[in-house]
Amino acid sequence: MGTYVCDDRTWIRNTVEVKEDIFILGIESSCDDTSAAVLKNGILLSNVTASQQVHFEYGGVVPELASRAHQQNVVPVVDQAIKKAGIRKEDLSAIAFTRGPGLMGSLLVGVSFAKGLALSLGIPLIDVNHLQGHVLAHFIREDGVETKIPPFPFLCLLVSGGNSQIVKVNAYNDMEILGQTIDDAAGEAIDKCSKVMGLGYPGGPIIDRLARQGNPHAFTFAEPHIPNLDYSFSGLKTSFLYSLQKWVAEDPDFIEKNKEDIAASLEWTIVDILMKKLNKAVVQTKIKHVAVAGGVSANNGLRNAFREYADKYGWTIYIPKFSYTTDNAAMIGITGYFKYQDKDFCDIDSPAFSKTVI
Repeated sequence: MGTYVCDDRTWIRNTVEVKEDIFILGIESSCDDTSAAVLKNGILLSNVTASQQVHFEYGGVVPELASRAHQQNVVPVVDQAIKKAGIRKEDLSAIAFTRGPGLMGSLLVGVSFAKGLALSLGIPLIDVNHLQGHVLAHFIREDGVETKIPPFPFLCLLVSGGNSQIVKVNAYNDMEILGQTIDDAAGEAIDKCSKVMGLGYPGGPIIDRLARQGNPHAFTFAEPHIPNLDYSFSGLKTSFLYSLQKWVAEDPDFIEKNKEDIAASLEWTIVDILMKKLNKAVVQTKIKHVAVAGGVSANNGLRNAFREYADKYGWTIYIPKFSYTTDNAAMIGITGYFKYQDKDFCDIDSPAFSKTVI
């Protein structure tokens, strides 16, 4: 097996010499996106995702509807991923799947399909922790594309609708949580504040778009004072709600008149909370290779803050492509590829789990 070396001076071209091709099928179904990807020797060949529109009218993901949609989508999505990769299913070396955390009904669809297909092909199963997959999205490589890969150890700010964590990544299979939210996640706070404003679901992209047109210092919301490296966003939500109620009582059209400034101020506050704790982690660990991952890493305000902190404090930063920020099977496939090399397989009776930590 060929190897590749990466450090802070290295930008690698994605070619690895191998004696035997390894084809990994990744399957992701933790929430409301059904995704399948195929990787050859760690290089991404295809990444297909079917999103579910049914949840928009409910203002959030409805678990039962999500699992039903996964049942409809999983077969055509996997079939399309294999065809786009230009291989046959018989060429697959192993199947990697999201075992958890996530919505149990959604997970069961992906887990059951992965087990059935692996049994029919007589190939190994590889279970993947969804959160580890987000972190390892930085190692997804595309043929002929130069990829900047973080060296071990590095810090990763993992922010999504369900998680806000600062992770010290010592190896692909050795991750330590240095801090995490004690209540709501950053993405959840954004979605709920967007809902309070009557802007719709999902709130992240809407707030991001409006914030680009607003003044981030127009309004002030409470920032929590949580010890160590942990986060809290429940107090911010309460402050946001009470502020809106007061302003709307004085002017019923307040939100419509000021939605850009409100969005910008909310985004600035959340990003400020995230970055202050992350900088504290950098100071404590003296690790200046810093990555961001998860759905909220698509937020332009957070990406800009990452670049500003890098310039100010001398960080080397790693920001994923937008397509690798949300739930996708490519991140499951690359994690599966690493585990395949270590022959780290799982039993056919390994159950899905809804909650866990890295």
